[in-house]
Amino acid sequence: MLAIESWPLFLFPLLPFLLYHNPLLAFSLKNCTIVYSENADNLWVTCKEHELAALPDDIPRNATSLDLSSNQIVNITGTDLRCLSKLISLQVQYNLISHIDDGAFADLVELRLLDMDANKLINLTDNMFQGLSKLVTLSLYNNQISCISPVAFQALVSIQYLALGSNHLHQIADIVPIFKLPNLNELLLGYNKLTSFQSDDLPFNVSNLKVLQLDFNPLRKFSIKKDIFPHLQSLAFCKCSCDIEWDVTNKTFLMSLTDLSFSGSSVSFEAYIAMLHTADSLQKLSLFFLKEWIDEGLINIACRIPSLKTLYVTVSRLGTIDDNLLRSCSQLTELTLSGNSLSELSEHSLRSMTQLRFLYLDTNQLSKLPLAVRGLSTLEVLDLMSNFISELDCLDFVNLTRLTKLDLKHNHISKLQGCLFQNLNNLKVLNIGENPVFTLDNTFKVNLRNLEYLNLQNNGHLVFMQGDFRNLSSLCVLDLESNTYYQLYDGAFEGLDNLQTLSVSLGNYKKEHFRGLPHLENLTLHLTFNWNQNSSQKNYEPPFSNLPNLKKLVLKVYDKYQEDISPDLLKGLKFLEYFMAEKFFMKSLHPDTFKYTPRLKGLQITHSDLSDLSPELFWPIPNLKALDLSNNKFRSLDFLARANLPALSWLKLSDNLLSVINVTVLQSLTALTYLDLIDNPLTCECSNSGFNQWVQSNSQTQVVNGHQYPCAFPTQIHQIEDNQLLFGRLPAETQHVGGDLRYRAVSHLSKTLKKLYYLMFRQISDNRN
Repeated sequence: MLAIESWPLFLFPLLPFLLYHNPLLAFSLKNCTIVYSENADNLWVTCKEHELAALPDDIPRNATSLDLSSNQIVNITGTDLRCLSKLISLQVQYNLISHIDDGAFADLVELRLLDMDANKLINLTDNMFQGLSKLVTLSLYNNQISCISPVAFQALVSIQYLALGSNHLHQIADIVPIFKLPNLNELLLGYNKLTSFQSDDLPFNVSNLKVLQLDFNPLRKFSIKKDIFPHLQSLAFCKCSCDIEWDVTNKTFLMSLTDLSFSGSSVSFEAYIAMLHTADSLQKLSLFFLKEWIDEGLINIACRIPSLKTLYVTVSRLGTIDDNLLRSCSQLTELTLSGNSLSELSEHSLRSMTQLRFLYLDTNQLSKLPLAVRGLSTLEVLDLMSNFISELDCLDFVNLTRLTKLDLKHNHISKLQGCLFQNLNNLKVLNIGENPVFTLDNTFKVNLRNLEYLNLQNNGHLVFMQGDFRNLSSLCVLDLESNTYYQLYDGAFEGLDNLQTLSVSLGNYKKEHFRGLPHLENLTLHLTFNWNQNSSQKNYEPPFSNLPNLKKLVLKVYDKYQEDISPDLLKGLKFLEYFMAEKFFMKSLHPDTFKYTPRLKGLQITHSDLSDLSPELFWPIPNLKALDLSNNKFRSLDFLARANLPALSWLKLSDNLLSVINVTVLQSLTALTYLDLIDNPLTCECSNSGFNQWVQSNSQTQVVNGHQYPCAFPTQIHQIEDNQLLFGRLPAETQHVGGDLRYRAVSHLSKTLKKLYYLMFRQISDNRN
């Protein structure tokens, strides 16, 4: 690199523009972003997916969460994480880390979570985890770990969860110290090369372990001959060796085991039976990919365990359920048959289940509600999502009077009969989204007085008449969002006295649509038409004036563009705190738009082609904290200088046409802590030198990716004599505002200076490469 001493004397006046500030003093991080949070005690920093080869050197020392995942980091040195004593969470998964210096985490005395999944670690050394006395969760899944020091985990006295799955561990003897950790509850050892798990190889008296996963290991023997796991509650065996020997000499050694899962017909039927015979306290059993052994009667044997209450049978290609498969499962309270390609359940297949409360039949191929379900009078939750059900009968749910949740999402239902839910007096959650329903037929006018959540998202061209929801007096959330639109008649929402959240796609808007919603707080309108609410019209009334308690209003326009918006749009919304509009204001906003909303805290106006706003627009909302004006056409921020926004702390202006940033404007926003100017054509001229200095030196406002902003050159392209080189062809790595702008003032120098400057910069670049 060209030494400063050899620079021409006439370059010294440019030094303030050419030199970096100390990166440790810069609040705008070079490769990371501080995630905005209103809680000052939480400082979340993300450096995810930045192609970093090493840890950044400018992480704020008061960071509480750091995400370095999905980069190309190879090592963690002893100094990389120094002084980050407040860090609680550290994520470095999906990197190339093969080495970590001993003591690299020593300063992380408050760390609770460390995720190092998907790296290249081979060895865990003596002092790798030194200092992590408060660590609770450690995940090392999908590395290449084959060697673990006997004292590697000695410092982890608070560890409760440890994941070592998908590594190269060969024998349990190598990880004996792990079982001695006093607070360890969960140990995941799946996808390793363990061939046996025997208590004879574990030289200790007792472990506090509660969850042990050994799935996808080539286990040939599982042997427990002493009571070393008195607290073990959950055990997983999946895809183990077909000749596994199960040797538990005394049932009391697994007396606390309540959750057991296994999968794959590669394990012998006899081995599974042996497992079940030593699990007298079993409450939950999960079976995956086990069609062959299910056909042999595995479920029948499992259900003979009196304590069994929950049975998961998934991805086992059952196709149909006959009268005998579940006959012995009368004590079950929860049954999951998801993802089994089920097309039919015989009429009496569930007859014995007189205590069943939860039934999950989602992601199958059912074309109608099985008759077997009709008789389950104890059922509280029924999930039929993602099937092929096209018709529902009035008798389908007539006996399911205890249902509190019914999920019919993503089926082929086209019609809801008025009698369909008439007996579901206790129903609280009903999801009928993603269906081609086109008619309701008084469906919601009877006996759903306890319904709190209703989803009719993305159905057909539904029409809602006056009183259609009148009897849903307990409804709190109603989702009527659609890719097309729904047609509303006046008073369609009458009776929804307790509705708090409404999302609806409309083909037109009338104030009368929203009568009878005194407690509505959140309203999202997806508009597919031109907004024609204009105060110049005869008999005009503000469109939301009958929603006095509204706190959040979202207006999204599909395809159409709105033009003339009345300044009284928000009249009557004195409690409004958040307003979001997308493609709604296509010219500008009247200065009086927000004079009715003094409590506004969050404002988002995006994709609206706005190029300027009046400062007076913001005067009535001095409490504004967050402002998003991204995806517009602003060329200047001068309107913010006189906007009087003393509380504004979050400002997003990405995807605009800003070329020069007036620092005076930013300095007028005294509470600003977060600024996003990504994807603006910032120029590389002296006019931005003040902004560049401010980005690097201010100690309050984080400029997101400020060190990586690409900059657009002046419109006039300068040629350099002799070589006829275009100034715009400088190396790409130099084309950043807020980064290394040593050529920033070039356009104001003489041709000779330009040439010298370029030659200097070329030498700098060559030496770097």
